[in-house]
Amino acid sequence: MPHYEKPGWFTAHVSNNIVAGLTRLGLSLKGSRVLKVRGRKTGQWHSTPVNLLTLGDERYLVAPRGETQWVRNLRVAGRGELSLGRRTDPFTALELTEAEKPQILREYLKRWKTKTSIFFEGTGPDSPEEELRRISPEHPVFRITARCG
Repeated sequence: MPHYEKPGWFTAHVSNNIVAGLTRLGLSLKGSRVLKVRGRKTGQWHSTPVNLLTLGDERYLVAPRGETQWVRNLRVAGRGELSLGRRTDPFTALELTEAEKPQILREYLKRWKTKTSIFFEGTGPDSPEEELRRISPEHPVFRITARCG
């Protein structure tokens, strides 16, 4: 069964709304963006705040809560949009293999450990490679690239 950490009431109804609202106003909190992706069943657009990880020229979306609805929708759609303020960037997404994920998870934890460590079973940015490989199946990661048109 896929791993999923359901957000608590405060996160779902207060925290996410504040982060999404600030991001829509153009105020990014350590890389926050509003992810928009079409639903796999309805085709309707859904949005949620996410942390965009940028490493060099590459950009990644990591799912600290596991198999969320946005993950399932992005797998099917293969594309979406990231917004910050009035700027909206369409993208295509490619899910990483298990072998590719440990270093990305390490970098994600370096940046957002205080916010997301509860979802990574005590694993942190200084954890051994084996520990990152152990938790990687529970945390989907997507490489995103700009989409033209």
